[in-house]
Amino acid sequence: MINFNGELLGEHTILSTKNRGYAYGDALFETVKVVNGKILFWEDHYFRLMASMRIMRMEIPMSFTMEYLEEQIIKTLNANALLNSSSRVKLIIHRNEGGLYTPETNAVSFVISTSFLKDDFYSITDGFYEIDLFKDHYVSPSLLSTLKTNNKALNVVGSIYAKENGLNNCLLLNTNKQVVEALNGNVFIVKGNSIKTPPLSDGCLKGVMRTQILNIVKELQEYELVEESVLPFELQKADEIFITNVISGIQPVSKYRKKEFGNEVAKLLLQKLKVKIRLN
Repeated sequence: MINFNGELLGEHTILSTKNRGYAYGDALFETVKVVNGKILFWEDHYFRLMASMRIMRMEIPMSFTMEYLEEQIIKTLNANALLNSSSRVKLIIHRNEGGLYTPETNAVSFVISTSFLKDDFYSITDGFYEIDLFKDHYVSPSLLSTLKTNNKALNVVGSIYAKENGLNNCLLLNTNKQVVEALNGNVFIVKGNSIKTPPLSDGCLKGVMRTQILNIVKELQEYELVEESVLPFELQKADEIFITNVISGIQPVSKYRKKEFGNEVAKLLLQKLKVKIRLN
């Protein structure tokens, strides 16, 4: 079952081909992890979504309170018998039909879909995880690049490239040839007692898990947080590289080209993250 504007419909319900998200990429989405009915980091997801809707000049309905959308997510999970397990929830907001590039209305609709997740909580394994740079196309360092829109052509092509080359992931560059993020998350590099991640101004996604990690690092006395541009040559000089998103949490990189990495800092941050989740 999916949830369309509060109404539960069959999973194979067909949306109109005039849907603006389908026709023009005029849509935003949030991917949320839910564990036993608890929506992780829901407040951060909600406020990012509201800010993104304003940037996209979408009309925010009065009913779109944090409580209402949370109720709709729980309602959808319950309809799919996923309330007592872990699940991935995708909340899509699209501008309503009408117009070509110029919309006839800024009113919106929403669709909520769910899927089962095998892993309840975040964990780190010592398995092999290799990355490289994807340089066929570049991210534009602009405010729109920080939004989760459904225009993800670069990520799709990059993921195909990674699969064709036996890689687990790739890092994206912006038009200034700076490292921006991974195909499916934000990137952090560790060098000595410094934990560095690209700033939003370089075009990286304003990731919800990125926000959690930034807050955790700020509380650590033994490490310094640096939000500055990352150049490709810094990757091979790093002690650790890890990728973050709300579904997998923290994913350490074990190899970039000829350089292999450890994961001690990633494991430390994961423990802090688990404590934060339990406290909330």
